[in-house]
Amino acid sequence: MAGYFIDFAIASALIVVLTALMGNISNTIGERMFGRNKSGKHVEASRRIQQGWKVVGGKK
Repeated sequence: MAGYFIDFAIASALIVVLTALMGNISNTIGERMFGRNKSGKHVEASRRIQQGWKVVGGKK
């Protein structure tokens, strides 16, 4: 009976871990395959939008 619970715990842990990692793995594959030329697109858009803003906070 103890063996059954150990097997159940191992299988449950594997299912939870694989489910948690599946999203990260598929996101990485999608970015590598379909986002090749778009990697700096959002950074450039953000920089363009923030151009001319006043710097606030911090000591320089």
